[in-house]
Amino acid sequence: MKKNLGVVFGGQSVEHDVSIITGLQIIENCDKKKYNIVPFYIDKDGGWFSGSKLTDVNIYNEWSKNKKKITQFYPSLNKKDKKNLLNSVDAVILATHGTNCEDGKLQGFLELLDVPYSSSGVVGSAVGMDKIVMRKIFAGMGLPVLPYLWFTRDEWKSDQKELINKVHYTLDYPIFVKPANLGSSIGISMAKNEKELIYAVEIAIRYDSRILVEKGVENAVEVNCSAIMHNEKVECSELEEPMHWEQFLSFEDKYIRNNSKSKSGMSSMARKIPADISVELKDEISGYSIRIYKALDCKGVVRIDYILDEKKTKVFVNEINTIPGSFSFYLWEPKGIKFEKLIDIIFEEAIKNNKSKKENIVKYDSAILKKHGGLKR
Repeated sequence: MKKNLGVVFGGQSVEHDVSIITGLQIIENCDKKKYNIVPFYIDKDGGWFSGSKLTDVNIYNEWSKNKKKITQFYPSLNKKDKKNLLNSVDAVILATHGTNCEDGKLQGFLELLDVPYSSSGVVGSAVGMDKIVMRKIFAGMGLPVLPYLWFTRDEWKSDQKELINKVHYTLDYPIFVKPANLGSSIGISMAKNEKELIYAVEIAIRYDSRILVEKGVENAVEVNCSAIMHNEKVECSELEEPMHWEQFLSFEDKYIRNNSKSKSGMSSMARKIPADISVELKDEISGYSIRIYKALDCKGVVRIDYILDEKKTKVFVNEINTIPGSFSFYLWEPKGIKFEKLIDIIFEEAIKNNKSKKENIVKYDSAILKKHGGLKR
């Protein structure tokens, strides 16, 4: 008997369009003999829509006009509400990226609705989105991270000169300036001097109220590793070495350049698989990835990105992506796990995790109200 699989994409995020690509990739590669696919699209205004027409990428080009043809619904806590189409699926795969989608908000919403979902939970998702909190946790775990500092938008506006001096005193150029809560390289800039630093911060504060400033690595090499819970243990993918390093991977590098028709996005970017690094370094990175996956209580597919020095002898943990673009399927194929099988694993884990949560005690009867005899007035 076929399972009903929902695929959620879109959302109120600057990574909205990237999410559409990932969502349609999931739908395209699902085993249609196993699943009845139910697309769920969250538009930029937060509306929920469903219907087979959502599988046509062209419908999003004139969404304000085309949405009249699509069924809109309203998620609710009532499990018997037939108008809540989320009640019609066995589990959903989240193909959403960025704020309001990957940062724990959507995950918490689905927890309240009791809908099994594929990604990391509320805490892991929130940590995975916040670059400042993430680095504090990585450092607390004893993992290697690059020197950094952070400040708020208000602090920058009130005393720009002091913060510039603090950057000069603490870090060496080049540096990267990043909004704390964004992905896909949006709002990120490299600065090689004070003028570029000011320009980079002015860009970043448009996207978030908290800013991370991090030391860059000359001629850096990026290596990425995906991880997933499979067969009761955390498994690591093959490692990749993206080859579009001009200064760093921009949004265009990741999602626009050299896109193919069927597997656009991250999957089409030039890359070395496996990464050209030593066996010892590969084992070190895989070990870090497993530790991070467990510490953040991750679920589903994640991708952890690392920065190496030019000689490929030193490694630094950069960030974790709890819902990576294209689900990093291209890193699992060398391990014998095709995209279709990867979706099966994610779906089965979502069901299993939801059942596990139901074993937790969430109700407790006490005599505290009777003992106090009501409220005093």
